[in-house]
Amino acid sequence: MSEQDKSGAPRRRFLQRAAAGTAAAGALAVPAVSRAQTVALRFQSTWPSKDIFHEYASDFAKKVNDMAGGRLKIEVLPAGSVVPAFQLLDAVNKGTLDGGHGVVAYHYGKNTALALWGSGPAYGMDPNMVLSWHYYGGGKALLDEIYKSLNMDVVSYLYGPMPTQPLGWFKKPVAKVEDMKGLKFRTVGLAVDVFKELGTAVNPLPGGEIVPALDRGLIDAAEFNNASSDRLLGFPDVVKNCMLQSFHQSGEQFEILFNKGKYDGLPAELKSIIDYAVQASSADMSWKAIQRNSQDYIELKKAKINFYKTPDAILRAQLAAWDKVINAKAGENALFKRVLESQKAYAERAGQWQNDYTVDFKMAWNHYFRSGKKA
Repeated sequence: MSEQDKSGAPRRRFLQRAAAGTAAAGALAVPAVSRAQTVALRFQSTWPSKDIFHEYASDFAKKVNDMAGGRLKIEVLPAGSVVPAFQLLDAVNKGTLDGGHGVVAYHYGKNTALALWGSGPAYGMDPNMVLSWHYYGGGKALLDEIYKSLNMDVVSYLYGPMPTQPLGWFKKPVAKVEDMKGLKFRTVGLAVDVFKELGTAVNPLPGGEIVPALDRGLIDAAEFNNASSDRLLGFPDVVKNCMLQSFHQSGEQFEILFNKGKYDGLPAELKSIIDYAVQASSADMSWKAIQRNSQDYIELKKAKINFYKTPDAILRAQLAAWDKVINAKAGENALFKRVLESQKAYAERAGQWQNDYTVDFKMAWNHYFRSGKKA
């Protein structure tokens, strides 16, 4: 090697390192979005586009899309865009859809145990307590086991505790248990069996078909969910009587589904974004529901809708009917029995705590807003 080569070698090595450093700095300066292709997922909800439930589904998607910064984009279509509402689980499993938004009770026909995430009194747990049982009391593992037994290759997130649902909309208000007998009634999940025990003829229609069926006289009464949904779907246009309070679906929540193959293919940071978006959406949905449901309740009253409290006799009859239904189902389905046992054990402990600790808020409300009446 010549003297010239020897003296130039250190300089060449310096220039090479400098060039490499500049290239690395340039790569770091390029936004992350440009270095990763956007993952687009097509979802469908089980709700009509005008329903507040579809809005909740879109709220979740927006949170994911915003936090993902362009790396993940979820598009949510309304019910029926790709498949009928009750076929959502199969469509997500097969990959026809990448995901969806609905309720677990809609899959009741595949395994009756699935309806226990929503139908019935849940041993006195409110919807937020049912979610607590799901995530911290063993419910999630049981749900995953049920889906696995059905060969459903999906990832399920539960969120969004729903306010207690009314008994429903009736062409004629009901005053006693006998008034339920012979009614053509719409409900879903295990509530189907409960209302059959009460003597009704049940038709489990999806949300978008209920009001047309009421209008045409195909059913005499129907339940759906809440003041906002009921108003948007047009219940007050065809029926003028709404019975408030019921145990048939007093602890329900929403479900967000992902096709497992699509979900597993996401990087860890996007899975974390989905996880935290579910939690954020659950809180946000709870707050929005209070605002919107209470306002729509006022609007329904302005529209001269007649609201009645469901008589205690009917509520007690629901509980008795529920006991008959779950005893029969538990004898037929081992998973059903295990879910019940898990819920009961959690409800006994959590319910005692909540009932003993929680003050009677109605006493305070009456004190301030029912003038002349003592709490």
